[in-house]
Amino acid sequence: MTEPAESPLRPEHFRRMDESDDAQFYREPRLVTHIDDAAIAAVSKFYGQVIPAHGKVLDLMTSWVSHLPPELPLSGVAGLGMNAFELDQNPVLSERVVQDLNANAVLPWEDETFDAAIVTVSVQYLTNPPAVFAEVGRVLKPGAPFAVAYSNRCFPTKAVAVWQSLNSREHAELIGLYFRLSGRFAPAEAYDISPGPGSDPMFVVLGRAKQVGE
Repeated sequence: MTEPAESPLRPEHFRRMDESDDAQFYREPRLVTHIDDAAIAAVSKFYGQVIPAHGKVLDLMTSWVSHLPPELPLSGVAGLGMNAFELDQNPVLSERVVQDLNANAVLPWEDETFDAAIVTVSVQYLTNPPAVFAEVGRVLKPGAPFAVAYSNRCFPTKAVAVWQSLNSREHAELIGLYFRLSGRFAPAEAYDISPGPGSDPMFVVLGRAKQVGE
């Protein structure tokens, strides 16, 4: 496997206005959606196009809604998030893990467990994203997709500095850099899936776990 590339990112890029314990920030459940219905429909449709039917999905940094299309048959959905109550309210999850990826980036699954992985409007909170992306690549089967969806919404006190300094196009480039630095993915592709005027913008960066020999 190719070694991860040298990172141009520095610790100051991942500073946050609120550096207090993330577990305390997410202690109280927030049973709300952070993007509007049209954006939710757009990302759900996209997931349905890239996630293989009957596959096992990793829903990373999730909550009480997974944004997966209800008509897509799946063998299981493992959800990792910060709030146990929120995870318990998510009916599509077959497995629930409470874990702060900023404190521990190591995922509790074996190599090549999943057929797809997603993270929805949460990547801006990671303080060591290349390490997390490397772990996602480890637990994905070769060729499996990792879809990173984002909008223009965030908790500003917890979003990292580099994210807040960039526009939507630059966010795609940053996420592409995370994929590259992880050393686990083929070159990523960016998609604008925004539903249109009057709705929240919606974008996805998609990478696929490297095949043997890549």
